[in-house]
Amino acid sequence: MKLSHFNFNLPQDLLAEYPAENRDESRLMVLNRKDQTIEHKQFKDLIDYFEPNDVMVVNNTKVFPARLYGNKEKTGARIEVFLLRELNSETRLWDVLVDPARKIRIGNKLYFGDDESLVAEVIDNTTSRGRTLRFLYDGSYDEFRQKLNDLGETPLPKYIKRDAEPEDEERYQTIYAKNEGAVAAPTAGLHFSKHLMKRLEIKGVDFAEITLHVGLGTFNPVEVEDLSKHKMDSEEAYVTANAANTINNGIANKRRICAVGTTVMRALESSVSSERTLNEFRGWTNKFIFPPYDFSIANCMITNFHTPKSTLLMMVSAFAGHDFIKEAYEEAVKEKYKFYSYGDAMLII
Repeated sequence: MKLSHFNFNLPQDLLAEYPAENRDESRLMVLNRKDQTIEHKQFKDLIDYFEPNDVMVVNNTKVFPARLYGNKEKTGARIEVFLLRELNSETRLWDVLVDPARKIRIGNKLYFGDDESLVAEVIDNTTSRGRTLRFLYDGSYDEFRQKLNDLGETPLPKYIKRDAEPEDEERYQTIYAKNEGAVAAPTAGLHFSKHLMKRLEIKGVDFAEITLHVGLGTFNPVEVEDLSKHKMDSEEAYVTANAANTINNGIANKRRICAVGTTVMRALESSVSSERTLNEFRGWTNKFIFPPYDFSIANCMITNFHTPKSTLLMMVSAFAGHDFIKEAYEEAVKEKYKFYSYGDAMLII
C-alpha cells in the first residue's frame, strides 16, 4: 500500500485539546472484524467485551517532564530544549532537540532556572534540530535528575496549542505508569481508571505489563509514497519472562489477547518466537507495521484515533483491515469523535 491510501480529511476542531473529564468516560467505538459492525459506547463499557482469563497487555512506561526552557549565554535568547534520551549518566550527556535551532552551535551554553544553577554545554550537532548536551550541575546524580524534573514541563504534543497545565502532569500519564523513559504517553492507556481496572480484575481478566519507551520518532511524518522505504526510529522495549508467560498461557487457552495501544503491539511483534508465542525481550525495536501484515500475538486491540498518513493509522489498518478502518474513520468524523493523544478510543475485536 502507498502513503496516499492513508490520507483523509480531519477537521481541526476534532483534535482533542483536553482529555475527557473522567478517564473511563471517553467515547469508545467498537469494531467487530468478523461481523464488520460498528458500535458506539463509553470506554467503561469495555468490560462487557472481556471474559475471565482474557489477557490485557499494557505499556507501563512513564513520561518524564522532557520540555525545558533555558536562556542562551550572552544574548539571553529563550531556547526550548526537548530531552530525548540520556546517553551517559556519569557524564550527564543527553540527546535533545532545540528550538530555535539556528541559534544553537557547538560550544554554546544554556542556563536553566531562575538561579541558573543548571547549565548545559552544546558538544555536538546530531540533526538539523538535534544536539548533544552535557549538563553541568553541582550535586549528585539523583539531585540532578530531581532538578530536571523540577524545571521540566509535561511534554504535551505540539498539536495542542495551549501551555501545559498542572493537571496535565497527572492526566498525560497512565495510572499504571512506573518505568520512566518516555517522551510521549502511550495514549490508549490514558482511558483506564483505577475503578475500571479493579472491575476488570474482579471479572478475572489478567493483566500483563510490558515496557516500550515512546520516542518522538513514533510521530515522525512518513515522507515516501512507497511505505517499504520508510524507516522508524528505534525505541527501547522490555518484555519480562513473567509477562511472556501470562500472554503465552492466554494464547494456549485460546483467550482474547488485547494489546492496549500501538506501542504494545509493536513490542509484542518484536519478540515473537518461531512457534508464534512471545519471547522475553530486552532491546530496541524499529519495527514498522503496515498492511498487509500477519499478526502473531494479539487478537484484539485498543487504540486512539490517529491523524492522516501516520504510522499509527497504518498499523491499525493492518490489524482491522484498510477498508473497515476507512469506514470507521468516516463514521468517527461524522459523529465528532475526538482524535489524537487526548482523544477518544477504539476497541477492535
